[in-house]
Amino acid sequence: MTTTVSGLRDGLAANLTTLFVGRAYDTIPDSPNPPCAIVVPTGIQYHAAFANGQSRYAFTILVIVGRVDERTAQDRLDGYCNPTGTSSVKAALESDCTLNGYAFDLSVTEMRNYQQLVLSDGVTYLTAEYVVSVIAE
Repeated sequence: MTTTVSGLRDGLAANLTTLFVGRAYDTIPDSPNPPCAIVVPTGIQYHAAFANGQSRYAFTILVIVGRVDERTAQDRLDGYCNPTGTSSVKAALESDCTLNGYAFDLSVTEMRNYQQLVLSDGVTYLTAEYVVSVIAE
């Protein structure tokens, strides 16, 4: 199977559907509907391994939760940040490390930027970013 950025984005979003049914976006939406996850390609390191045979793809997964009540929103986001468990973004992303055959491996390397975000609708949300490294042809 030929690796494409679109195929990798689709695979990452598919892995997240267990947590964000219908709200795991493989493209950057104009108006996201929280709680949701957005797959954002952030870089490609070509010729990463095996004599130009593999590349390392970097993605950021932006998770957005509604902030109706600050404690509830933070508790929900905290659950997504856990390294394991049924609400873990890391566990969901690593549930299929081949991304439906498009990748050799992937790892979630960090969670960062746990913060408030004001979207264009003027509403304040809570967000966290997850850094994902994917090895593929």
